[in-house]
Amino acid sequence: MTTTIEKNPVATEVDGEIYCQEDDKELSKNVQQIKVKVNEKQVTEKVAIKNIVFDTKDLNLWYGEDHALKHVTLPIYENEVTAIIGPSGCGKSTYLKTLNRMIEMIPTVRTSGDILYRGKNIFDKSYRVEELRTRVGMVFQKPNPFPKSIYENIAYGPKIHGIRNKKVLDEIVEKSLRGAAIWDEVKDRLHENAYGLSGGQQQRICIARCLAIEPDVILMDEPTSALDPISTLKIEELCQQLKEHYSIVIVTHNMQQAARISDRTAFFLTGEVIEYDGTDRLFSSPSDKRTEDYITGRFG
Repeated sequence: MTTTIEKNPVATEVDGEIYCQEDDKELSKNVQQIKVKVNEKQVTEKVAIKNIVFDTKDLNLWYGEDHALKHVTLPIYENEVTAIIGPSGCGKSTYLKTLNRMIEMIPTVRTSGDILYRGKNIFDKSYRVEELRTRVGMVFQKPNPFPKSIYENIAYGPKIHGIRNKKVLDEIVEKSLRGAAIWDEVKDRLHENAYGLSGGQQQRICIARCLAIEPDVILMDEPTSALDPISTLKIEELCQQLKEHYSIVIVTHNMQQAARISDRTAFFLTGEVIEYDGTDRLFSSPSDKRTEDYITGRFG
């Protein structure tokens, strides 16, 4: 079967789905008509379009003389969970922190290549880093709530952005805590210090704090590595709920976790993307021997 797209000059077909940049009004539609040739007969089908949120093109990054990321080209799709796996030191977290330019806090870092967020190069000098980090939130490996009340943890971001109305803040706090699936556990403790919560609860408070500024993308750097199995399960279930409204990129050492919760997986090795595919396909029939060796435990 051959497929031709009626009017999509920058759309591409991957695994039977159409992906596009949001460069054209026609491409921003959720459904696109395509012509499909079956047994020499033209028929018209409707297929879902998935927009590219981040489009990394030939990214290189150095820590001084250490070439940490090498020619990384990687699209991240809207409303999906994208997992990044690989052994320690392979560049997973470095890449993640490049997506919101946190990596620039290290003075010796330099980069080449492009990362387009919603079609705009985040390395462009006119792109304010504060604007980027408002749209691209981050959840770290270890829970890091502020030494404040649960309420003030969630209200902190909106207050920084100028919201002072108590009723509005109350609504944001409740909505964010509900979004992080922790409202019922803390609704009667909002003015208690967040440090009094368990590790798993603290991590969900950090996710709620991220949601309070209404990001578009949530970056997660091994968010469950310091948590017990029950708390880990809650975070994984939460990721599945959140992807309905957000795009999630998660770095994990846990390959079973990647297989459970992600739609796509990228395998990094020594700073390179060795393979990037749908999660089911990558884990069941990887195309690169190094990927197979890693996911079967031969190294890493």
